[in-house]
Amino acid sequence: MASKIIYFTVNGRPEQAEIPVNCPAQDVKDLFRSAAEAGPHDILKLYNPKGNIINISPNLEPNNPSSWYKLEVVASGNNSEPLGVEIAGALGFDLSFMEKRLQGLEKKILIESTNTPAIISEIKEQVDAFREKLESVEHLSWLGLFKDLSEGAQKPSPFYHKRTLHKTKEECDHVRETFLQMSSLEVSEEVRQYLKTPTFDNWQWEDAEIMVLLQVMYTDLDFITTYNIEPEVLQQFLFEVYRRYNNIPFHNFKHCFCVTQMMYGLIWLTDLRNRVETIDLLIMLTSAICHDLDHTGYNNAYQINARTELALRYNDISPLENHHCAVAFDILEKLMMILIKVSDISNEARPMEVAEPWLDCLLEEFYNQSDVEKLEGLPVTPFMDRDKITKPSSQTGFIRFVLLPLFVELANLFPCLEQHIIDPVRKALDYYTEMEKALEREKQNRAQCENGVRSKEIPVEHQSANEH
Repeated sequence: MASKIIYFTVNGRPEQAEIPVNCPAQDVKDLFRSAAEAGPHDILKLYNPKGNIINISPNLEPNNPSSWYKLEVVASGNNSEPLGVEIAGALGFDLSFMEKRLQGLEKKILIESTNTPAIISEIKEQVDAFREKLESVEHLSWLGLFKDLSEGAQKPSPFYHKRTLHKTKEECDHVRETFLQMSSLEVSEEVRQYLKTPTFDNWQWEDAEIMVLLQVMYTDLDFITTYNIEPEVLQQFLFEVYRRYNNIPFHNFKHCFCVTQMMYGLIWLTDLRNRVETIDLLIMLTSAICHDLDHTGYNNAYQINARTELALRYNDISPLENHHCAVAFDILEKLMMILIKVSDISNEARPMEVAEPWLDCLLEEFYNQSDVEKLEGLPVTPFMDRDKITKPSSQTGFIRFVLLPLFVELANLFPCLEQHIIDPVRKALDYYTEMEKALEREKQNRAQCENGVRSKEIPVEHQSANEH
């Protein structure tokens, strides 16, 4: 009978297994369990030479001694392994504890009746089947199992400050390793559908997970198969994009993802797959990913006034845009350009609890630039001056004169976007208008109180003068 040889290591010890063609899946798992000297209830994980998790199944690709697989026992008995803890917390019970209770119950019944009832055998099969799913990559749904996709999930701090502008090698290496390990795992259908909506909440996703979600976009739009993009090439591209976004409050990697995710959602909402060529969609999505690469947190006005390297390099002509990805934008048609612009400034189309933290990040970046401009004696950008601009005043004018007209024009082309981007922006305008009115009332009340104090002081001074 034909067979294939699988080379792997267990605890650093080289092993090899001969797997016959048409070998049952359970026999393959038992073979690896035996090689690892693992118990019947231990969870096994098999990694390929790149460090990605692969299935222990009859479909394992044969290899050679120069490309070993790596076999690990990641959970056993009552050990508090990370996977076991996460699953117990996510599902609300401890699998190992349930198995021990089941074994104890089985022993007690055997002592009393000498036979194992059918119901006990059935429960054991269900537990084994559940454990089988935990060991199988295609059933893991890693990015859906541990995420709370319900509304009102607690948000982290909008921006965590870093000591360095550019990402450190250690930071990049860690994120890259995590991303590559997760890249072969299945993303749940719930997350895939949520990713297509303008209400997607970016705050609960880590950088490595964001790269996985970007990879899903390329996959679900059929770019991988249509243009024969090798997964390793796409993964390296996404990592380089992550690496070249800087540690600044607003124009960072999460902003890159937000813009791209909104673009991705608009593509599905407007059914652009049936309206434009696939190559145009590929250009649009890739342009969104690249649109703020290596942004340092200072806009074009600062670059030109401070005579930075970028301004000199591009002769003061849109230094940032040239630096990001001018070539990609140049080949886009005008409908496509408006979609990229809408995606870039689309935060106010998102739910308020998602959008407002981004506004705080943007204002922090603006205020920082105006502070530097004052220190260096440069012209101060008016809408960035912390002494003149408040949160509501910055938004009411921007929404009324920039966002709404632009979004309305897009909705004229695609009426289906009315409820998705126009209604939320109008609500945001109402929200910040009321906030601005409240600040104005507070300012007037303070002024009245100060005037009242002065009016009380005047008669006292007048009386004192008359007495003298």
